[in-house]
Amino acid sequence: MNSPRPYILAETNWKTVREEQYEVAVLPWGATEAHNYHLPYATDTLQCDYVAAESARKAWEEQARVIILPTVPFGVNTGQLDVDLCLNMNPATQLAVLNDIADVLHRQGIPKLVILNGHGGNHFKQMLRTLSVDFPGLFSCALNWYQAVEAADFFNEPGDHAGELETSSMMHIAPELVLPLSEAGDGSARSFKVSALNEGWTFVQREWTQVTEDTGVGNPAASTPGKGRAFLDAVSDKIADFFVELAGTQNDDLYA
Repeated sequence: MNSPRPYILAETNWKTVREEQYEVAVLPWGATEAHNYHLPYATDTLQCDYVAAESARKAWEEQARVIILPTVPFGVNTGQLDVDLCLNMNPATQLAVLNDIADVLHRQGIPKLVILNGHGGNHFKQMLRTLSVDFPGLFSCALNWYQAVEAADFFNEPGDHAGELETSSMMHIAPELVLPLSEAGDGSARSFKVSALNEGWTFVQREWTQVTEDTGVGNPAASTPGKGRAFLDAVSDKIADFFVELAGTQNDDLYA
């Protein structure tokens, strides 16, 4: 049986927690949604669990006191409401959850909160602005783990959803939950007729069942567990370095 990891709150205990002085609390945030035919609904959540734990492990080896909070498994899925059992959490609900977590950290003197996001439908920028007003002195930020390093250095076609990046990652993290690639759809997706909506400088929600037949966006055909392992190693190295540097910097001394 594995020993409890002291940087994972769900595994550790009051005996350990009361003796530590944590500098950074990390809140992983995933989603529960269809990922093509071959990946599990928990893909975003499982990836967040893995990346957060690996990054914290490496940070602890450098003496950074980081604590990983339980992963939130519900994301913003307002564009997938007609996809069976894609579970939606509205942004207003996300803010309420964040507010309660930030209140606890603020009261207990944990100075920094990092949201480790694993779902493209989650956007926390305006929520962070609200937290900065409601909890002065608490540092809060968000990162998308899958953007920590350049995906094109590891994958032929990373894809947007259940493509090569996510499939390779899940082949490494939880291969027993990944169906054979022969059962996956090709992840082809329709673009908008209005050109500006495809160019990145405008934003509109995609109605998922109008965009893709298999719920994927990106072809998973070239996925391998080796690609996933290499990518996740690089990602967790980069995020661990961030945790170490952040833990060692005072909130009132953030600017050069």
